[in-house]
Amino acid sequence: MMNRVILIADDERNIRTGLQIALEDEGYTVLLAADGDEAWKIISTQHVNLLITDLRMPGMSGQELLKRVSASYPTMPVVILTGHGTIESAVEAMRNGAVDFITKPLNLDRLFLLIRRAFSNLDLYEQNTALKKELAELKRQSGYDKIIGKSEPMVRLMDTIKQIADATASVLVTGESGVGKELVADALHNLSSRANGPFIKVSCASFAETLLEDELFGHEKGAFSGAVSSRKGRFELAHKGTLFLDEIGELSQATQVKLLRVLQERQFERLGSEKTITVDVRLIAATNKDLTDEVAEGRFREDLYYRLNVIHLEVPPLRERKEDIPLLMAHFLETYNKRNKRHVEGFTTRARAAMLSYDWPGNIRELANCVESAVVLTAQKVIDLDDLPSAIRTASAEERVVIPVGTSMEQAEKALILATVASSGGNKSKAAEILGLARKTLYRKIQEYQLGQE
Repeated sequence: MMNRVILIADDERNIRTGLQIALEDEGYTVLLAADGDEAWKIISTQHVNLLITDLRMPGMSGQELLKRVSASYPTMPVVILTGHGTIESAVEAMRNGAVDFITKPLNLDRLFLLIRRAFSNLDLYEQNTALKKELAELKRQSGYDKIIGKSEPMVRLMDTIKQIADATASVLVTGESGVGKELVADALHNLSSRANGPFIKVSCASFAETLLEDELFGHEKGAFSGAVSSRKGRFELAHKGTLFLDEIGELSQATQVKLLRVLQERQFERLGSEKTITVDVRLIAATNKDLTDEVAEGRFREDLYYRLNVIHLEVPPLRERKEDIPLLMAHFLETYNKRNKRHVEGFTTRARAAMLSYDWPGNIRELANCVESAVVLTAQKVIDLDDLPSAIRTASAEERVVIPVGTSMEQAEKALILATVASSGGNKSKAAEILGLARKTLYRKIQEYQLGQE
């Protein structure tokens, strides 16, 4: 848990010093100001994470100080101290940007809770801001901003894409459904010298056998019933550009033969025509099937397989590149905020942990759908665990601590602390943050329960 600086602005010396002692005991760095003017000078010249201010002070009031902070430092949380006679003013202060208020005499436990909550929200904002910066830099460096990833498999994949983008050799892209095979094809086209030419996509599974042949090669007028005019096929439309054939494993044997000829000779005839057409097309094919199995079973021609598989790119599933998930979450959050005119700021720690625990069988497509759904449905500024699909919430439940009925509070607290420290890899600062405790409090409890001796 990073060091946080709290500024206390109050004209009552006893309140300032009393809060200073209590907050420093919780591990915070504390600065003091006797009025609003002094507080503003400190905020303008020193690093401050959170402001606790009284409303009524000589000189600049707490309300005026709040307005200045909200205008110049909009992410700085402000907690208002107020007497019972000025609660209406405190409520007005919250409308002006304060995160909450607390009445005098102070309840320290409630104040500590407000501070932890404010810093938790600040952490989320800072994490989201850092991810946005990292995402923008990653896109700038890659030269192609649609493939998101900094993991070793994705860095290798992007390096290979850049290396082969300008080649004319056929490329076979494989990987599970939803991993982004079409984006790989798009990147190969956009990073090549054919980028200004057409990029034509065909899903081979979307057409019946006879319709797919017509779709790829076109037809002449009168070639079949209903052919009232000539029509160019996708190969002709892709001349001087790139043709992407998705789900290539669904091709019929007859279409496989015609495709093999195009790859060998760069020539074909439209249906109902004897005129040979020559094309200059870079072919990229994709499949989530194992084509070697398809060849062994006689469903896919071996000679066509080798023609397609001149260069092979395997796109890894999301479960094998989990370090890319936070970047993808930030990317989709930004995308779907814009698309749906929303202003969701980020993900809670619980939601982020659940999304990192989940294996994403639907890969990036499933992650994108999850984020869009949460952006649209959440009523909060941040996406929480309850905003996620049940399958993801269930995955996160693996880390729950089961405490049987009849367990004493002391034993329950001991079990919870022990499990949280273990799940944090022994990082007590991280465990304290998860539990909502100050580091000193956690260390004291660990010593009290003799957890380090077990």
